[in-house]
Amino acid sequence: MSLKHSYALIAPLYDAFLSAAMRDVRARSLAALTERPAGDVLIAGIGTGLDIPHLPSHHRYVGIDLTGAMLAKAKRRATGNHVRLVQGDVQRLPFADARFDAVVLHLILAVVPDPPSCLAEAARVLRPGGHVLVFDKFLKPGERAPWRRALNSLTRHVATRLDVVFEDVLAAAPTLERHHDEPALAGGWFRLIRLRKADRTAHRED
Repeated sequence: MSLKHSYALIAPLYDAFLSAAMRDVRARSLAALTERPAGDVLIAGIGTGLDIPHLPSHHRYVGIDLTGAMLAKAKRRATGNHVRLVQGDVQRLPFADARFDAVVLHLILAVVPDPPSCLAEAARVLRPGGHVLVFDKFLKPGERAPWRRALNSLTRHVATRLDVVFEDVLAAAPTLERHHDEPALAGGWFRLIRLRKADRTAHRED
């Protein structure tokens, strides 16, 4: 079963499992956008739109998701908000380079088949000096986690991956620098991470 088809089936139940448990953490992550001047923000893997209630109102948002069933639910949440919804693949974003001032990656890097491609695409469409907000579950470098790795062979084809090491993913996006990293849920399995795209022009001499 493809990821697109599995999430079409999951869509009716998605909010029941993730809304209450993740609400506070989503809000904490997105609070970083409050401090930023008005700009263009991409929500990659917007799903059913659980981030939308926590979005500061002064930005312009684009939400992208692979699954039409997820976007149909997100559309109802987007009413009255500055959110444009697009169907597409976060591993091959249909946007120009340096299009956005910030990119939100909530619970998507551990879902897609190719997490490094997803983060590399986020870096590509991000303007220099922009931020990437990450909230997801990751193994620590060298962590054995045998039960998670054993379950991963099943879950990766249905809903999510359990074997993603963030530090390995970050290596695919050398323009991104980690500015903040804190445990969020489940004893640090879930983490809140903030990345910044280096502004190369700032280091040039006249």
